[in-house]
Amino acid sequence: MNILVCDDDKAIVDAIGIYLENEGYRIFKAFNGLEALEILDNQEIHLVIMDIMMPEMDGITATLKIREDKNIPLIMLSAKSEDADKVFGLNVGADDYITKPFNPLELIARVKSQLRRYTVLGGMESNNHVYKTGSLIVDDESKRVTVDGEEVHLTPVQYKILRLLTANAGRVFSIEEIYEKVWNETAFSPENTVAVHIRKIREKIEINPKEPRYLKVVWGIGYKVEKL
Repeated sequence: MNILVCDDDKAIVDAIGIYLENEGYRIFKAFNGLEALEILDNQEIHLVIMDIMMPEMDGITATLKIREDKNIPLIMLSAKSEDADKVFGLNVGADDYITKPFNPLELIARVKSQLRRYTVLGGMESNNHVYKTGSLIVDDESKRVTVDGEEVHLTPVQYKILRLLTANAGRVFSIEEIYEKVWNETAFSPENTVAVHIRKIREKIEINPKEPRYLKVVWGIGYKVEKL
C-alpha cells in the first residue's frame, strides 16, 4: 500500500514515514499541497495524510482538489483541536482527523482502519447485493450509487454509511451504532463526525437536502433511509 504524507514540517513527515514504513507501507513525501497533487497525478496512492497549514497550497485547498476526482481515504492532520476545525476538515472531504501532537499507535490504527475500509469498498471483497429504495440504488458489487439514474460520487466513508442505512431501509440506527459499524471502533462523542457525513450525503442524493426524501433524522434516536 502506498501512503502520501504531506506536511511542511520535514521532521513530522520523516517521523510519520518511519512509523508507517515499519508497518510495511511505501511512503511518498510532500511538503505543500502542490507537491501532493503532483505525486497523486503520477503515483498510485491508496491513502493521504494531509496537514492543513502549509505554504504555496494549504491542505484544505489540496483536499478540495483531490476530491474532484479521487475517493481515496484522507486523514487530516493539524495542531488545531477545536470541534469547528474538525467539522470543517470533514466538510471539505477528509475521512478522519488527527490533532498534533499525536500518538504514533493511534495514527497507525487509524491508517489501518481507513485502508481496510478502502480495500473492502474498492472490490477486494465482492458480493452481489443491490440495495434499492425508491430511485436510490446502491450497487455493492460495482460500488456505485445512483439516484434517478444519475451516478452519485461518494467518499469511502460516505458510501459505507449510505450502504449500511440503505441495506436496512426503514430501520433507525443510533449515531453510536453508525459510528461503530462504519469506523470499526468504539464511539466517543461521535455526533459531529457522523452529522457532517450525513449532511454531505444528503447534499449529493437529495433534491432538497432540507426536506430529504431518503436520508432522514429520527429526532432523539438517530438516522434512517426511508423504505419506499
